[in-house]
Amino acid sequence: MRILLLIHGFNALSQRVFVELQAAGHEVSIEFDINDDMTREAVAFFAPDVILCPYLKRAIPDDIWQNHLCLIVHPGVVGDRGPSALDRAILRNEPRWGVTVLQAVAEMDAGPVWASRMFDMQAATKSSLYRREVADAALAAIFEALDKTEGATVPLRPMLPALKQAGRAIDWAVDDTETVLRKIRAADGVPGLRDGGFYLYDAHEASLQGMAGEIIATSGPAICRATADGAVWIGHMRAMGAGFKLPATMLVQPDVPEVAVDSATGYREISYREAGDVGYLRFNFYNGAMSTGQIERLLAAYHAACARPTKVIVLEGGNDFWSNGIHLNTIEAAQSAADESWCNINAMDDLAEAIIRTESHLTVAAMGANAGAGGVFLARACDRVWLINSITLNPHYKDMGNLYGSEFWTYLLPRYCGEANAARIAAQRLPMGAIEAVALGLANAAYGHTRAGFDAETATRAHALADNSSALMAEKQARRAADEAQKPLADYRARELEKMRRNFFGFDPSYHVARYNFVHKVCKSRTPVTLARHRDKRFERKAS
Repeated sequence: MRILLLIHGFNALSQRVFVELQAAGHEVSIEFDINDDMTREAVAFFAPDVILCPYLKRAIPDDIWQNHLCLIVHPGVVGDRGPSALDRAILRNEPRWGVTVLQAVAEMDAGPVWASRMFDMQAATKSSLYRREVADAALAAIFEALDKTEGATVPLRPMLPALKQAGRAIDWAVDDTETVLRKIRAADGVPGLRDGGFYLYDAHEASLQGMAGEIIATSGPAICRATADGAVWIGHMRAMGAGFKLPATMLVQPDVPEVAVDSATGYREISYREAGDVGYLRFNFYNGAMSTGQIERLLAAYHAACARPTKVIVLEGGNDFWSNGIHLNTIEAAQSAADESWCNINAMDDLAEAIIRTESHLTVAAMGANAGAGGVFLARACDRVWLINSITLNPHYKDMGNLYGSEFWTYLLPRYCGEANAARIAAQRLPMGAIEAVALGLANAAYGHTRAGFDAETATRAHALADNSSALMAEKQARRAADEAQKPLADYRARELEKMRRNFFGFDPSYHVARYNFVHKVCKSRTPVTLARHRDKRFERKAS
């Protein structure tokens, strides 16, 4: 089936839909919803059987939906209508919610329902629910809808307007911790919850007490603010009128006690636990971005894990992302973006090199959440890479102003994927799923359809590795020694960083422009040809 994805932006759900539709054998092209005429042109070029809209912010032109089957993915239960559907579900503390695939008609969210799925709500941010529960339900509903030929008529709820900030506001003197968390989580991503001169994000329960509404402590990047019955850590904020989020302590520096970051009572991004001969190192960085300071702390934690009398170290990443590489927001906010870029990539290389050179343990990247850019290659530095089946990977840098990339990818890709696959991975700019990643050698195995199932299977596999560690360690050490003799790791690093220095400090500003546009969420003026197959001159257009 020829499917045109009409989207506002290539977000997590859109990427997952693209990957899984292609894996199912469908012919897929993408068009950003920039204006009506460009949409009409895309439809004429591609002649789709179905126009699928997993992430759309405005109505489809009448002449499009009247002449083509247009299916809308709505993050709400059957009959729900209007924006802010998932936001309201979180604020109302709904135990279950749903996703509906419906046909576009003149009235918004009022068309025939083709499929729907329900899911259990978790105590998580809107963005987290969207990437996991909503995405899983949406894919199931989409595939059901594509198998059908007619929809169903259902009673519709009243159309609700988008939630305004007044409907989200925190009353610090009255709201308990659970209510505050729910309000901030419901506004995660867009629009954010406005409080005073800032928007608040990345909230977690704290075990501290104080006067409601007051900032009572800091911990690493986070501030702690008291609620009516406890307190919350707020890890990230955005100043009114500013275009991007930053760690909260970069925006406010209150004169309050500091709690050790990653301690039992602090804002915990990094944690470690052991089970038998296996150590598990978790790094739950907000949105998967890794600043220079965060990487330095993670490297120290990794060295500490290597000093333990275990046999296997499992790098678990975080709840929503394993890693997305360097932290573009903190780079953008630095006095010298070029200098901070250089520090950040060198810290990434220090961590990747430490993992590659580890001779005391077998290492595993257990990727139960998405990853992109340098995060993918950091994972491949491990001896084993295990993926959850639902993962989306973006193993490329080129869209960031033709950034060359480092993390020893020029060593790791040929080493694990072979020269041909390495060249293919380095050249493409598209997301990939677990099946393709394993086939290319980016990963060793994929399993599990839920995070709980993935974690349980990971533990089983890690203990099996530990049981065989003597033979596997000898093989690992011999291979590393042979590779080092053929070409030292230092040579790979020097060559990659030579290219990166040109990206950061050279005459071509492409990286800095692309980073600015990404961080400030500047809308694209066109759909990249890498996504819009129908605009690629190499694509043979088929008549409708």
